[in-house]
Amino acid sequence: MKRLTPARAVTLLEQFKQCPILVIGDLMLDEFLWGRARRIAPEAPVPVVEIEKETLHIGGAGNVAANLAALGAKPMVVGVQGNDSNGTRLCTEFENIGIDPSTIVIDSSRPTTVKTRIIAHSQYVVRADRENKTPVNDEIESQLIDNFLSLLPTVKAVIVSDYEKGVITPGLLGKILPLAMEQNIPVCIDPKLKNFEYYHPATVVTPNHNEAESAARMTINSEETLKLAGQELRRKLPNTSILITRGEEGISLFLNDNEVVHVPTIAREVYDVTGAGDTVIATLALGLASGATMLESAILANYAAGVVVGKVGTATASPEEVLAEIEHFFSTIKL
Repeated sequence: MKRLTPARAVTLLEQFKQCPILVIGDLMLDEFLWGRARRIAPEAPVPVVEIEKETLHIGGAGNVAANLAALGAKPMVVGVQGNDSNGTRLCTEFENIGIDPSTIVIDSSRPTTVKTRIIAHSQYVVRADRENKTPVNDEIESQLIDNFLSLLPTVKAVIVSDYEKGVITPGLLGKILPLAMEQNIPVCIDPKLKNFEYYHPATVVTPNHNEAESAARMTINSEETLKLAGQELRRKLPNTSILITRGEEGISLFLNDNEVVHVPTIAREVYDVTGAGDTVIATLALGLASGATMLESAILANYAAGVVVGKVGTATASPEEVLAEIEHFFSTIKL
């Protein structure tokens, strides 16, 4: 694989410190109920989970911001919360990690998105979602755009984190993307199929395997079909790099129609892929904002993802953990 030396990684990770990055997208809370399942319920063939602890994490676009904070950056967030107690909890969680929630718009017509996961013996039992996926109305969209534009002159990169919960709309994308690109600010987009044709202009779009298949309208089951899918996505989004995250197969970066770079996974153990895409796009954007090439940024993002998939639940990676992952890789290869 292409290599990013530990010395180069140290330089880039140092540049991450206090780097201002703007995240706009669907904010949510990830609630985890942890316990043990020792018996089956008498009224239905389902396990009875005896809850031992509860944990709360910022999810969705908020987890992108949390990853940026863990990497030492200075994230700013624009998104929506409901006028409810979970919205208050969301803002408190942001404040706890040093992120100002004042640019989050309150939408009284929807609840704050909450995903509740019940976990027994480190295995998911069930997930319950509380959400409203209807696109935001024109008034809320206008407030989101205004908040975005107020922060744009102060940042070095923009991340659009689309979880298809109603915040990212074609109208919003049509207003914010051209302005960011006109100011030569890198724009990184974590996409969903519904808005795919509207993700331009942008620097890079990062679909996972399934999203790439859906957007390209073809099955990816070989290196040849992967290449064709990447080329089709670049046709749909001209002048945009495409980075396809492929789970245990690593990542594939399409820089132009004739150049494809495959970076194999470096994860030592995979416990949970929850939020790995958030880690990828956070690290990718920080790399680009810090002067790294697209390939260097992608490789660095691949290492960071290798850290978080080794943890259970919504997780982040620190600069020290990323560097340790890189050093471990170099210790196992013959130079």
